[in-house]
Amino acid sequence: MTLPNGKPALQFAGLATFAEQMLVHENALVKINADIPMDRAALVGCGVPTGVGAVIRTARVPEGATVAVIGCGGIGLNVVQGAVLAGASRIVAVDINDGKLELARQFGATDTINSTAGDAVEQLHELIPGSGGVDYSFEALGIKETFELAFALLRRGGTATAIGAGKGTFAVPMAEFLQEKKIQGSCMGSVQFRRDLPYLLDLYTKGRLKLDELVSSRIPLEQINEGYAAIGSGSIARSVVVFD
Repeated sequence: MTLPNGKPALQFAGLATFAEQMLVHENALVKINADIPMDRAALVGCGVPTGVGAVIRTARVPEGATVAVIGCGGIGLNVVQGAVLAGASRIVAVDINDGKLELARQFGATDTINSTAGDAVEQLHELIPGSGGVDYSFEALGIKETFELAFALLRRGGTATAIGAGKGTFAVPMAEFLQEKKIQGSCMGSVQFRRDLPYLLDLYTKGRLKLDELVSSRIPLEQINEGYAAIGSGSIARSVVVFD
């Protein structure tokens, strides 16, 4: 299959998207409890492990640490959830959309920063005075400016984890590496699917992981464009396409 520009259309991870049926390799299959509703289980195929895993698997955030989450969409909300599971003492959500910041509070953020209301670094220092920044930051957008902000929000010895799949390059001050600040990438939350997906679903059944709250709406495939448009409004966490 080719795209209109003549380039081949390739599968990502050997899977399909918005398909009623798909043929996949056995390596892409994970057995789960049959009692888990499929519209909740679907979330654990990507967004939940990417966000939660970035905290508990990639960065291994310890209990009591301070965390900043830049971008509070579907991935960022799950980073917030991961920070809650890790026992972070402060979870600061950063976004430009007040609706998304309110959602972040519902998922466990202790503080919020709207970066359009002033310098985000200065706002963070006002929230946590004397800290010099947070122990861990997570970038969930894939934008040059937010990559750089994730690094700027760190205290001495802090670690920034880049989750967003961006393009191009970004720059950080070289001198700040003398403060032992670190930046790293995370792909799918560094999870091992056959171990971690059942683990995450077990957390859900025990009431420790919010999946019901992530499903803001259920839509048919015919409304997929409306579903994407709603993401930008900040009023929903996720829409799930159902084939009834």
